[in-house]
Amino acid sequence: MIEYLVVAGLSGAGRSSAAATLEDLGWFVIDNLPTSLIGRVAELAGHRESELDRLCFVTGRGGPETMSDLVSVVAALRASGARVRLLFLDSTDEVLVRRFEGTRRRHPVEAPTLLEAIRSERDTLEEVRQSADVVIDTSEVNVNELRKRLSDLFTDEDSGGAMETAVLSFGFKHGLPLDADLVLDCRFLPNPYWVEELRPMTGLDEPVRRYVLEQDQSIEFLDRVFDLLTFLLPAYAKEGKSYLSIAIGCTGGHHRSVAIAEELAKRIGSLGFHPAVHHRDIER
Repeated sequence: MIEYLVVAGLSGAGRSSAAATLEDLGWFVIDNLPTSLIGRVAELAGHRESELDRLCFVTGRGGPETMSDLVSVVAALRASGARVRLLFLDSTDEVLVRRFEGTRRRHPVEAPTLLEAIRSERDTLEEVRQSADVVIDTSEVNVNELRKRLSDLFTDEDSGGAMETAVLSFGFKHGLPLDADLVLDCRFLPNPYWVEELRPMTGLDEPVRRYVLEQDQSIEFLDRVFDLLTFLLPAYAKEGKSYLSIAIGCTGGHHRSVAIAEELAKRIGSLGFHPAVHHRDIER
């Protein structure tokens, strides 16, 4: 049966980049198709004569009624029994303002100021965002990082309907990740930053990894978190959740959160899930 992916999001949050990446990943991408035609195109693509197996609709912007229709269209596709995923691309107001000012593009929403236009569009799209299977915050993500994230999520692999999981490390001083389902704080652990020889390294380096993971507090923290996830992950999967993002934060996102995220991902693998691992702030 054909698989569908619907991509929505704020103007300037990366829909065009996502469309190009998904096309490279083997999806048949239709960009800016009116919401009213998605169902009809999906019906044609589902005929036996069609050779399509993965079809992606990248939506443009519409008014409140159009966006409400999009939620209904996605629900109708799901009711047909096909695998349907809704991806929403988000970004902070401040970043979107910088992007529009940097490119000199006009925002598609008419408003007295650019910021008001962005906020108006955000309000219009809130129902779509709430209905999304996965939300990606592109505020601090470059094109290559977005490509990797999309590749992890939407490469043509038979997941058997399994819940997609991701473990993300980040630094609190750079802001909370907007697309995380669970956020854990490991700033209570001893900080390798204050050990001179470890400061220039990251949690991917063995000396830092040992320093973090061999602490008694780290061992207990990981054990307790893993016990929680042993309960939560199968429960989320049974409930039909398609994606779960677990974020681990420390101060800067270089040492403790990186080491903990890598170790936690290994443990999650023992539960039969295969998490992608991302280190958002490791190169800052």
